[in-house]
Amino acid sequence: MSTRFGVTRGKALVVAALAAIVASTLSGSASAAADGGDGDHTRRPDHWGVIARNTIGSPVADLRNGPFGSFGVTGPAARPPYGRGSLGIAVADDSTTLSPPSEKVDFGNEVDFYGEPVRGLRRVGFHVFQTGENVTYGGPENMPNIRFEIDPNLAALPNDNYSTLVWVPGAAPVTNRWSGFIDATTSGYWYLTGNELPVCNQAARCSLDALKDALDDGGPGATVLTAAVGKGRDHMWIGAVDGLRVNRDVYDFEPDGVRTLRTD
Repeated sequence: MSTRFGVTRGKALVVAALAAIVASTLSGSASAAADGGDGDHTRRPDHWGVIARNTIGSPVADLRNGPFGSFGVTGPAARPPYGRGSLGIAVADDSTTLSPPSEKVDFGNEVDFYGEPVRGLRRVGFHVFQTGENVTYGGPENMPNIRFEIDPNLAALPNDNYSTLVWVPGAAPVTNRWSGFIDATTSGYWYLTGNELPVCNQAARCSLDALKDALDDGGPGATVLTAAVGKGRDHMWIGAVDGLRVNRDVYDFEPDGVRTLRTD
């Protein structure tokens, strides 16, 4: 049976299918532009990645599946605490010609935390996949860090606009499986790089509250520049991190990106 204008029914169906594909493609293009696919990074939800200027050597910080295990481990500790993925990290201890010769990496966000008050940091921490080999490489406290680059805004040092606020965890509570949440406000210690605060440096360890109090010297108030999970420069470490928490937000590291989960 022929259709109007001398076009067979089969050809009409082909034309209709092609038209649908074109319409779908155009619609998808418009949607991509609306979602920030045009390169406008301020409209895209995921601003996480390796911070290149804070990376030394050729370390790995990669969104990955798992780890699941180790072998023989079952239950909640046998899988990432959120979703199916995590942030895999691998750094070496003797792989560069620099001094120290070890590698360093920061996987972080240089957009979304900018300008937030350091005083507002109330809940911080993560889950970690620690291995027995990592303990052998550097001891029980051979662990990744949480780092906030900040503007100290100290009244005593008005021209000093940069330092790094670092959390050093204690020993992981378990090995060869996923840990529970490790609270950075109640465990490990904090310090500030750059010697802006003699009372809170690598030689004089502080709690987070003590460090925030020390930054409050009457200046405008310290503000956050970036937030990151990092490792180095010290011992070799190969493991994973998931569920980074900063206040009410938990960052779920997945192979296809970083998801933000809001908590109470």
